[in-house]
Amino acid sequence: MDVDGHVGSLYRVLSSAVVPRPIAWVSTRGHDGVDNLAPYSFFTVASVDPPVVLFAPVDGADGLKDTPRNVAETGEFVVNLVTDDLATAMNETSATLHAGESEFDHAGLERADSTVVTPPRVAEARVALECTRRELIDIGGSTLVLGDVRYVHMNEDVTTDRKIDVEKVDAVGRLAGSWYTKTTDRFSLERPP
Repeated sequence: MDVDGHVGSLYRVLSSAVVPRPIAWVSTRGHDGVDNLAPYSFFTVASVDPPVVLFAPVDGADGLKDTPRNVAETGEFVVNLVTDDLATAMNETSATLHAGESEFDHAGLERADSTVVTPPRVAEARVALECTRRELIDIGGSTLVLGDVRYVHMNEDVTTDRKIDVEKVDAVGRLAGSWYTKTTDRFSLERPP
């Protein structure tokens, strides 16, 4: 398939081929004080030293959507981990709401205070990364958001010896369309020397 001139169909191809994708459930607070919460499946770790994560929202018809606009204006956000028990609420936060309406309230989610940034985190999330804006990069119809991780919240029920234990984290990943996957079907391979 020649990619030139096929942007619409390429979204489905790329989002179906690059799977499963972790979900950044990003909370921000606008200058108007409204707490925003939205899921983004174009998400990964960019660097460990310094600790940097990135997500890439697709722009709206009028430019930046609420999340990247809030990050641009305030310089802060929180990435909340989506686990199996939070999948339905995460999906609710992808609804298109009126200006001034919070996805936290729409989905019936409790807020928890963050430690070093202003936006709240999802109280029920077992892992949350408090971040400050490193850079926003315009890439065609998307905005790449890079953030320095400043503080990590981890519930004890997903840790062993104070480290996240992947066997205890029932994270949800994005496939394509309305399809998601669970990370409960795991296997281990030893890396060769």
